[in-house]
Amino acid sequence: MHKHFFLLALFLPLIACSTATIETVNQPEQSAQISKTITSDSFKGLKRTVAIARFSNETKYGNSFLLDKNGDKVGKQAMDILSARLTETGKFLMFERADLGKIKTEKNIANINSEIVGADYLIIGSVSELGRKAVSEVGIFSRNLKQEANATVNIRLVDVATGQIVFSQEGSGSSMTEANRVFGVGESAGYDASIEDKALSAAISKLVSNLVENLMDKPWVAYILDQQQSQVIISGGESQGLKVGDDLKVLKRGRQIKNPQTGMMIELPRSEVAKLTIVAMSGEGNNEVSICTISDGSLTGLAIKDLVVQEF
Repeated sequence: MHKHFFLLALFLPLIACSTATIETVNQPEQSAQISKTITSDSFKGLKRTVAIARFSNETKYGNSFLLDKNGDKVGKQAMDILSARLTETGKFLMFERADLGKIKTEKNIANINSEIVGADYLIIGSVSELGRKAVSEVGIFSRNLKQEANATVNIRLVDVATGQIVFSQEGSGSSMTEANRVFGVGESAGYDASIEDKALSAAISKLVSNLVENLMDKPWVAYILDQQQSQVIISGGESQGLKVGDDLKVLKRGRQIKNPQTGMMIELPRSEVAKLTIVAMSGEGNNEVSICTISDGSLTGLAIKDLVVQEF
């Protein structure tokens, strides 16, 4: 009898050690959180136009099943997550251009075709690492099973006007599930297909804040579409934060010269030639325009293609 009581007393604490399945997802570091200076409640400015030109899956994961029409389920998923994160800030007009990855095409859209809004900046990204591993620890009376997924994402930010990469960053994230069983009591850990998705989301969240900060440091730009006597019609409208009464400056592009050290064409500093005041707005969606009057300076003798509009 005493022996039976001893075994029961030993067995009960071990059962109490049994745990249910738990899940942990790494959280973005404090430095990666979106800065309070650029949240929609505190920042007052004009919205930049941003396009995600390409987001590809450079790993072997997801390349053999559940593919989209372009054969890249993971790349499309990463692009959707990044678009959602940037849209949540309320500071950008987002355009998906998965098949429009050439900077020259974007530049022509911005300067010539007024029916489509040309992006000021292109985001080019890739998923460079995505995978999972399972670790099992077996004791005398217990079994512990861990499933962990890891993801790494790389992005580049390209200035459409110059074709120069102005920012790049890598972000990594992980997600894990764990289940313990003692004397056969506890939760069983089956295959969890969601932890790769959560790892990918965590990796993108880690680099979003720095990406947003860099985009907001770049000047807001619009283009002159037409000039009729004293009226000047520019791209952009209310959706970008413009309103009647706003003052804008017109800059003449600097001369293009080739940098012999890098082989790239660079633009010399621009010069201010006129000041515009918005008097009316027209259109909607991608076809928004603002009608302005010249309040200072002159555009006489200047080619429209050589001019850009910026905020003060």
